[in-house]
Amino acid sequence: MKKSLLALAALTAFAGVASAQSSVTLFGVVDVSVRQIDNTDKISTLSTDGNSSSRLGFRGIEDLGGGLKAGFWIEGSLSPDTGNASGQTWQRRSTISLISNLGEIRLGRDYTPIFWNWTIFDPFGTNGVGNSANLGLEGGNSQGSGGAYGTLVRANNTVGYFLPANLGGFYGQAMVAAGEGTLGNKHYGGRLGYSAGPFNVAAAYGQTQVTPSEDGTSWNVGGSWNFGFATLSGYYGEVDLLNTTQTNYYVGVTAPLGAFTLKASYGSVENIFITQNNNASADQIAVGAVYDLSKRTALYGTVSRISNDGSAFRVAGSVASGPKLNVGDNSTGYEIGVRHSF
Repeated sequence: MKKSLLALAALTAFAGVASAQSSVTLFGVVDVSVRQIDNTDKISTLSTDGNSSSRLGFRGIEDLGGGLKAGFWIEGSLSPDTGNASGQTWQRRSTISLISNLGEIRLGRDYTPIFWNWTIFDPFGTNGVGNSANLGLEGGNSQGSGGAYGTLVRANNTVGYFLPANLGGFYGQAMVAAGEGTLGNKHYGGRLGYSAGPFNVAAAYGQTQVTPSEDGTSWNVGGSWNFGFATLSGYYGEVDLLNTTQTNYYVGVTAPLGAFTLKASYGSVENIFITQNNNASADQIAVGAVYDLSKRTALYGTVSRISNDGSAFRVAGSVASGPKLNVGDNSTGYEIGVRHSF
């Protein structure tokens, strides 16, 4: 009898602990494609992330009472083509949060405010050969300095604040990242937007220390309008870094057609090299289609072409990877793949 009572007490205590945690979710995406890149040289690969970034993650939230909640989010990249031969890390996002009706305080590694407009208003979601960030500093610019500006997408050691969701369509965030003695990590930025019905628009700004005496700055604005039969989107941004000013813009369209979703975008970039007194530019055209086999599984195909003028931007790959590309040559990419989310 005593043993039964002890067992019942232990189960009751365990149930109390478990119920305090409102939810814990395992989630992820596996996305693999057959890809061909045609630059000065040509290469065929089995690649990842053509439609969505492959990932594995855990997230959870606990109700602390009085309108206060605690949450965590741990997410790492997957490489299903190789099985993550270098080992699993959690560098996509690693954060802990306190959330109330006054907003959210978030600590850890996270997306910077400046990145959100790049990816949200891109029909291809900054993935695959149609990725608008192919024309960005970290998307294959042989003449830029994206490696010195490590916070264009994510930042380490961040403290962030997010506005609450009950502000009549307004949303926004602010972020500060400690450099901790590493150049390229010390950062601050913010984003403010408004979304109502079919309309969404947002602007962002960021500043990062890239040398002991110089900061890199970036700002952008993006927006979209859902007409029902199609969604039009656009983006314009500028990055100032180490005597170089880079401007980017793109326009895109996403159109649902039964189980199909059709996508297209046109993007342009111009680099102004102040000390060299010359310019370099490129344009990208991308078209693609996604066919939903179910809510979680889809087939997709994308074609993209970059035309370089005094530059060496490339489709789906950094300068250090992929086939050779000479300055001024064009870069073309094709891919067909499958994506499953869970």
